[in-house]
Amino acid sequence: MKLATLRNGRPDGQLVVLSADSVRFVSATRIAPTLQAALDDWNAHAPALSALAAQLDAGAIAGQVFDPAQALAPLPRAYQWIDGSGYLSHLERVRTLKGSKDEELQSTRPLLYQGGSDSLLAPTDPIRITDPDLALDFEAEVAVIIGPVPMAASKAEAAAAIRLVTVCNDVSLRRLVADDLQNGFGFFHAKPSTSFAPIVATPESLGGAWRDNRLHLPVRIEVNGALYGQPNAGTDMHFDFADLIVEAARTRPLATGTIIGGGTISNRHDETLPIKRDGIGFACIAEARTVEKLKYGRARTPFLKPGDTIRIGALSPDGTATFGDMVQTVKLA
Repeated sequence: MKLATLRNGRPDGQLVVLSADSVRFVSATRIAPTLQAALDDWNAHAPALSALAAQLDAGAIAGQVFDPAQALAPLPRAYQWIDGSGYLSHLERVRTLKGSKDEELQSTRPLLYQGGSDSLLAPTDPIRITDPDLALDFEAEVAVIIGPVPMAASKAEAAAAIRLVTVCNDVSLRRLVADDLQNGFGFFHAKPSTSFAPIVATPESLGGAWRDNRLHLPVRIEVNGALYGQPNAGTDMHFDFADLIVEAARTRPLATGTIIGGGTISNRHDETLPIKRDGIGFACIAEARTVEKLKYGRARTPFLKPGDTIRIGALSPDGTATFGDMVQTVKLA
């Protein structure tokens, strides 16, 4: 089952059910007006939403053409957004950045940070910055939306709480990272609003692409139309999503509608940009620059600047974007 949130002039938008091919949609407001409302009573609403999706796929309901440009983030404002560090290869590459610390690289317990979730960006919203010299970076990630999780949850309880899967762009202002970390309170100014793909899908609907609490699909990133990376989200993910949820719930319960990010997708390789058509590449600029510094003695790849456009999407075996694409242009605020 695939769901989306469409613009309707209200902060939380309108919940819709999509066809399996993501081409058509039908309103779900008679079941639940918003995605958060659906999540709040998931055991009752999920079967009704699934039945509606089946009717749409069978042609019993005509539906309307789905336009991703009309979509908001699936949860335009969420109770909580927690980003984790599932990929050790990402930490290995970026820990040399100014402000990072070697001791923060952990293989036994994932790192987490709590981001702002009061205004999550739609998939076609511009990425606005106040200064073109802030070293704007993207971070392509997989994210899950969960049901309630008790404090000190088991891994089985954590896995069972995963309701929906999607991809996101954890936007970073690298020039502000050091200041945030050195202030001792963690990320704040360095992490503006996170962007989300237009579609969320239940783990069951992803078939074999979802297993071991991981999404086994390549996530393709293009900058200004050029291929930047297509790492597989299921490869080299040291901590799976159940691990990340367990760690997040170590000292507190997690509310329904909490979003958990898996961290910047990162596969181990020795490539530098530009990559070949079948290359792996990178899911953030910082990694590419670190590899360049090690190989060439200097970073050659620039950070994003006003006017640049980035496209991020997880690719199904047939080449379509499983959750739709995020297509965003950088603009000065």
